[in-house]
Amino acid sequence: MAGRRCLVTGGLGFIGANLALALARADADVTVVDACYPRHGANPFNLEAEGGAAVRRVTADLADPAARAALDGAELVFNLAGQVSHVDSMNDPVFDLDVNTRSQVAFLEALRWAAPGATVVFTSTRQLFGRPKYLPVDEEHPVNPVDVNGITKHAAEQFHRLYHDVHGLRTSVVRLTNVFGPRQRLRDDFQGFLPIFIRRALLGQPISLFGDGSQERDCLYVDDVVDCLVRAATCGDAVGEVFNVGNDEHLPLKTIADLIVGAAGSGSVEMVPWPPDRDAIDIGSYFGDSSKAKRTLGWTPATTFAEGIERTVAFYRAHLDRYL
Repeated sequence: MAGRRCLVTGGLGFIGANLALALARADADVTVVDACYPRHGANPFNLEAEGGAAVRRVTADLADPAARAALDGAELVFNLAGQVSHVDSMNDPVFDLDVNTRSQVAFLEALRWAAPGATVVFTSTRQLFGRPKYLPVDEEHPVNPVDVNGITKHAAEQFHRLYHDVHGLRTSVVRLTNVFGPRQRLRDDFQGFLPIFIRRALLGQPISLFGDGSQERDCLYVDDVVDCLVRAATCGDAVGEVFNVGNDEHLPLKTIADLIVGAAGSGSVEMVPWPPDRDAIDIGSYFGDSSKAKRTLGWTPATTFAEGIERTVAFYRAHLDRYL
């Protein structure tokens, strides 16, 4: 990656910042673009680590001219920007559509003219599958989102594929499952269940599990995600393809909560009834089939949940005031 000109959208957020730092440590020339919308996870402290000082930062929505200017000379574009809260998408669907779809199309149009030869990796979500019809979920599974976020992310994914097929852009799509690790937003309940569990455990509060906690998830440590995204960006066979990416290890939510409490040394686990708004968009158990990513990219998840959560808790214990 040394000397490669890389652009990371959503680069002040959780996954984007971890990726930007990894690229900078590998001596890539890195620029991040982030709109810094409230509740989306952008945090300047995320880049205050080794390599972070060398990362250029642009504050802009993907539809803004500044985002287009940042594309000048880009070789590798990691497109991670977007709204990820399923609850927020239901409360404000128009904003979700604007950020996750309209801005993405504007960005793809900018790519056509400013960096037509760049390789683009877009991060999508397992949420677009809705309630699984079978497990593990592979790329051929029917798409049936249960919330607005799943629909808008799927639309953006399809636009990336269209711009490859029609305009020749070198795009690929990586559908991520439940990602966790250092630099994730903890201060509220809008970034998925894992940061909620981690925050409550670190503060000595109970983790509330809806129902009986038997739903299974395949949680993916952020370093494994970074590895996958870099492989997708540098593998010629990835262009034009879609990959489901998750962990081989899938655990019940009760086990996940217990492991978090054990790593934190504080907190507890309690069972509570399903709130109607959450029950309406719950997908039950989900774990994916990453065979295609393993076969094409030579990638495999290397971190167990127990290992990853120990590292995550250690990071937040050292920097908790920056994330609450």
